[in-house]
Amino acid sequence: MPPLPPGPPGNSARRVARHGWAQALGTVLAGLVAMGAVAALGLWAAGAADLPDRAFPRVVVATVVTAVGGALEMSGDAGELATTDAGLTVMPLSVTLTGALVIARGFLRPLRHRAVAGTAELAGWAGRIAVLWLLALLGTAFAARQTFEVSLGEGLLNDLGDLFGVSPTVGFTTDVPLTVLFGLLWLAGVLVLALLVSPRAPLPGGLTRLRTSVRPAAYAMAALLLAYVVVGVVAALVVAATRGRPADTFAVLLLGLPNLAWPALTIGLGATWNGRVEGPFGLPMPRVLDEVLRTPDVSTVNVGTLAERDGRMWWLVVAAAVLVLAAGFLMVARSPARLPVWLHAVHMAVALGLTVLAVGLVGRISAHYGLSVLGIGDLGGGLSGQVFLRPRLWGAVGLAVLWGLVAGLLGALLARWAGGRVRVRS
Repeated sequence: MPPLPPGPPGNSARRVARHGWAQALGTVLAGLVAMGAVAALGLWAAGAADLPDRAFPRVVVATVVTAVGGALEMSGDAGELATTDAGLTVMPLSVTLTGALVIARGFLRPLRHRAVAGTAELAGWAGRIAVLWLLALLGTAFAARQTFEVSLGEGLLNDLGDLFGVSPTVGFTTDVPLTVLFGLLWLAGVLVLALLVSPRAPLPGGLTRLRTSVRPAAYAMAALLLAYVVVGVVAALVVAATRGRPADTFAVLLLGLPNLAWPALTIGLGATWNGRVEGPFGLPMPRVLDEVLRTPDVSTVNVGTLAERDGRMWWLVVAAAVLVLAAGFLMVARSPARLPVWLHAVHMAVALGLTVLAVGLVGRISAHYGLSVLGIGDLGGGLSGQVFLRPRLWGAVGLAVLWGLVAGLLGALLARWAGGRVRVRS
């Protein structure tokens, strides 16, 4: 009797094939390409394509590095008779969000249509992605290096530069160890959040309780943040179509829209930010925010100070109330019906507090540059300046917890009322 032909491979083999190195490489490359494309388009719209010394590709790479939490080190050189000082801390959150969505989708795709996955299986799949992501981080970190020559402009500073032969330069390099550390932490956060947010992602058997206790709240917070981004996109398109200078608007849209939309959520909840814009530099921001920040001292940014210059800013409170309540309703609708109302309120309070904490940490901005010759700085050259924006973090988190309690309570009552009406009609 001839031997029987081998049967089809089992489910285990198919799972291994779907979790192979090729799929991990595709996930990492897709994330990098998506972030690079968004960063390149945004920088091109901002005019960075005209940078000297063919610096545009390296600036794109540096933008991707900062988008995943990497650390850039600013450097300056102006000779023995002059000094420079520069620093930059900012995450282009449009690029960050794009990469997170693409990598999360690639991570979850092989796991769909399953209820449970083993811990070893998830760890192995995430580990493959992490190894390739580490190699990508090292490559981008070493590629993100560039130096620019700074013009001294007109006035006394330029005369001193000509007299003493000063040719100042400023550039950036990457702190490789910190970039690798923060980049891996960013990836870990993306993968964990993908498992928590996705309603169809499988969990290990010992963590199935997270489906009812954590996943509904995490899903609601992700929906809330994405809703603010969608509203920001609509507003940006309207501004681009009606107020001219569409390139500037698209630069903001492609580089830092969440940098404006997510702080707007916290301001609508009553939070306060502090900031200042000084010198020729500025932030890609609405005119009303720029006016609030351009003061001699540190400015207070909240719904009251913004409304003093534009009464429409009170709509931030209305938007926050509507969208946060909708998030509370969404969380309750995805939770088991047996949970008491007070527990829904607690879940919503914790989730919204953690969300605002994360926004406060990733949304802060700081940049400064200064040049002096023989101790004399910025005499008519308009070269020195600083920009910073940071939240009063714990006050914002406390307000978010209070809003979360109310939104969770009202969302639970609204969901029960809606469920009762559906049952009556049935």
